[in-house]
Amino acid sequence: MDLGTVVGLVLIVGLLLGAMAMGVGIGPYIDVPSILIVFGGSFGALLIAFKMEQMKNFVKVFMIAVKPPQHDVNELIKKLVEYSTKARRDGILALETDANNEENEFLKKGLNMAVDGNEPDAIREMLEVEQEQTSDRHKTNASIFSEWAGIAGAMGMIGTLIGLVAMLLNMADPSAIGPAMAVALLTTMYGAMIGNILGNPIALILNARNRDEERIMTIIIEGIMSIQAGDNPRNLEAKLLAFLPPKERESQFD
Repeated sequence: MDLGTVVGLVLIVGLLLGAMAMGVGIGPYIDVPSILIVFGGSFGALLIAFKMEQMKNFVKVFMIAVKPPQHDVNELIKKLVEYSTKARRDGILALETDANNEENEFLKKGLNMAVDGNEPDAIREMLEVEQEQTSDRHKTNASIFSEWAGIAGAMGMIGTLIGLVAMLLNMADPSAIGPAMAVALLTTMYGAMIGNILGNPIALILNARNRDEERIMTIIIEGIMSIQAGDNPRNLEAKLLAFLPPKERESQFD
């Protein structure tokens, strides 16, 4: 569980609800027509803008923002250095069992290609293609939330216009002005809340998660290429640790 994301969501929702409760209460801020316009309208537009298989993963992608996969980069580098040491000592074919038992599918694919004797350029090309395609999928998932932010804001404005039209058409009936004005104002509020509490922040954190995974895949690619080339394990570790901030680097040769 990502503490920052969870705390941030809880904090902002709690503060907003608290501010509402201290005013006129939460009840007046709940309006069914406004909810239908903003939430229903924005999701309908997303279904048009994105493929159904992408939208099916909406909740799953949201949970990645809240509970991302955990990666110990130092442990990954340590493992690559151990593979390098073994390959240098016993030959790259000695990694066949390790490759078959590897849990990281991307690393497993790279090791198997190296063990099978593929050319370095072919290995790098294959792994970089997979890295690029994985990143593109992640960026598309993040764009669902960024687009949701913009669409929800637009739906809020549409709801405001609907409410204003209803209000102007019923100026002679004072009892109808209040509900129409509520729709006009609350739809704008709902649209702004979706965009600034969920849409844009979730898109930003998903893009950050994608950059983290891209870095891990790059480390694996560089590690595989160095293992196949028979590089010195100490030099390999130094190269891979360069991907980390100085404070996070843990060398097993110190």
